[in-house]
Amino acid sequence: MSIKTVAIIGCGIGRSHIVEGYLPHPDKFKVATLCDLNEERLKQIGDEFGIDKRTTSFAEVLADDSIDIVDICTPPGIHLEQVVAALQAGKHVICEKPLTGSLAGVDQIMRVEKTARGVLMPIFQYRYGDGVEKAKRIIEARIAGRPYMGSVETFWLRTPDYYAVPWRGKWATELGGVLVTHALHLHDMLLHLMGPASRVFGRVATRVNDIEVEDCASASLLMQNGAFVSLSCTLGSQQEISRLRLHFENVTFESNHEAYSPGKDPWTILAANDRVQREIDAVIGDWQPVAPRFTTQMAHFHAHLEGRGPLPVSTQDARRALELVTAIYQSSDSGQDIPLPIGADSPKYADWRARTQ
Repeated sequence: MSIKTVAIIGCGIGRSHIVEGYLPHPDKFKVATLCDLNEERLKQIGDEFGIDKRTTSFAEVLADDSIDIVDICTPPGIHLEQVVAALQAGKHVICEKPLTGSLAGVDQIMRVEKTARGVLMPIFQYRYGDGVEKAKRIIEARIAGRPYMGSVETFWLRTPDYYAVPWRGKWATELGGVLVTHALHLHDMLLHLMGPASRVFGRVATRVNDIEVEDCASASLLMQNGAFVSLSCTLGSQQEISRLRLHFENVTFESNHEAYSPGKDPWTILAANDRVQREIDAVIGDWQPVAPRFTTQMAHFHAHLEGRGPLPVSTQDARRALELVTAIYQSSDSGQDIPLPIGADSPKYADWRARTQ
């Protein structure tokens, strides 16, 4: 098993990648380089973790043949150009959400991937944790039965202090609001467990903060499997909650309510009867605990690079989540129910920005 050398691009959320994703796996990763335009933060994070190589030049990182993985943790508005450049430089790439700001951008990345030597993994760390992974195993074992209904709630709080950071709250640099920067995690978890949507009706508004992008949203989804799902999001909740509740023929699942770690146990898993409970016990009774969030996603990525497992999150997964964002914005602007999939003929394909109220 080889140790992969990593360059962190952006030391904000990049610090969490180090703490949760790389330090727990010293046999798999070595963070060799930090890159950030903020030299004070570069020094602080470098000193904290003993990372000597520090640069403000992204081009310098790409030219460094000793770097295996470029981990992009920069503001969303520059993800597209950095991902494309890193793939074209022959690097493996990890990119924080959102991968980019339009379906056209995602499709451009997918075209580059076809000839790239490296592999791209978008970040969706909320998929990992004992609760969500038990639910996934039960569903894949066909124990849950027909899906009926779901609700997904992202009730977080963001104040003017949060938006004092210059790139936040603006279409050009944050690429969207609560749907893109916050609820995208929970909505990916929904799609991961319940499959893709086929029709979407949504509304967005800006009510909590004086910003360009939306901070409140709601949507009604018809899933391909026939289930109905409601999505509710706000950045004006005085109690921060992330919650999924999914109702199937034989099982009801409810996540824990931790805002930033909803994949962890305890999850409520309610069986319809004793027979179903026995079936559940048969598939998760010997459960071995898994680490949540970045710790497990990065471990799976390393296994994939070593040829020992599937890519944990793909660009197609990111596209599916961003397609849902696009449909909600399009529905809110048009007042219409939007069918999926969304292609290049959509008015929001190249630019999904919504007319917020």
